[in-house]
Amino acid sequence: MRRITFLILSLLLIAVISSARKPQKGCRYAIGFYNLENLFDTCHDEGKNDYEYLAEGTFKWTLEKYTNKLHNMARVLSEMASDRLPEGCAAIGVAEVENAKCLADLCNEAPLKQRHIQYVHVEGPDQRGVDCGLLYNPKLFSIRDVKLIPYIYKKPEDSLRATRGFLVVSGVLACEHVTIIVCHLPSRGATSYYREEGGRQLKAVKDSLLKEDPELKLLIMGDMNDDPQDASMAECLGAKREISEVGEGDLYNPWWNVLASGEGTLSFRGAWNLFDQIILSSSLLRAEKGSLTYDSHEIFRRDYLIRQEGPYAGTPLRTHGGGKWLNGYSDHLPTVVYLKK
Repeated sequence: MRRITFLILSLLLIAVISSARKPQKGCRYAIGFYNLENLFDTCHDEGKNDYEYLAEGTFKWTLEKYTNKLHNMARVLSEMASDRLPEGCAAIGVAEVENAKCLADLCNEAPLKQRHIQYVHVEGPDQRGVDCGLLYNPKLFSIRDVKLIPYIYKKPEDSLRATRGFLVVSGVLACEHVTIIVCHLPSRGATSYYREEGGRQLKAVKDSLLKEDPELKLLIMGDMNDDPQDASMAECLGAKREISEVGEGDLYNPWWNVLASGEGTLSFRGAWNLFDQIILSSSLLRAEKGSLTYDSHEIFRRDYLIRQEGPYAGTPLRTHGGGKWLNGYSDHLPTVVYLKK
């Protein structure tokens, strides 16, 4: 009798584990992106220009400030998409993270730790030390391969520069091959040429990945430092404004019309920009039964992320402003896309 009971319990356990891994009828998944605005620890990284974020630096960056920053970031990351999906996002690309320690500390924050959120990080060459990373829920997204493809400067005069590369994370979501590229293109301190070059290089990476697997479900996300209609995105990367314009192997940028409606993810001189984009491959637009398909998208905007008073009311509540520590979140708002199976 004991053997039979043990066998039944074992079979039930296997069934529960199996059902957690396989998508159920009508399942939905969320994928997000968030620029964390300078998530630096309090220690100097050899060879990096991180001096602003030391105790004696410009921002007087202390353990108290770092701890508060982690708390604030964990709150946002854990709440993204959670009003629609209890488990929140399956994966979230992040930018402006100093190193793996910062991501480990972030994942150790209670809201993320209780979901067993893991991270992907490859140390990059950026002179300030900021990198891209990916947070993911291992119950929903499993990792197959990770690589950092460098951004290549092609002008001889740029030979001593170094900036963020393209973090390419291949994995499995809803039993399908899904790859996420997280990037942070050159800032607007540089001319448009450098972001356009980033768009061309992203397209080359995309074309290479789709050549290997034409059925790949691909998401390209990041702080593009350009809006959807700018040359880097619309021409060099070739991300289309309307689904009807997307051909086989093309890309769809759902944020173009969002910005046109007056919404954005960061504010500059009273106007909204939408640099924080998540771009989808044509394979995610096919309405095929049993296939992972794009459903919708949103800017994750909550009152606590927005300044409520003063001359900058209505803009993102950032970490610092006017030379003061605001104990805020980021100068960017997060973005989310929803997929259905």
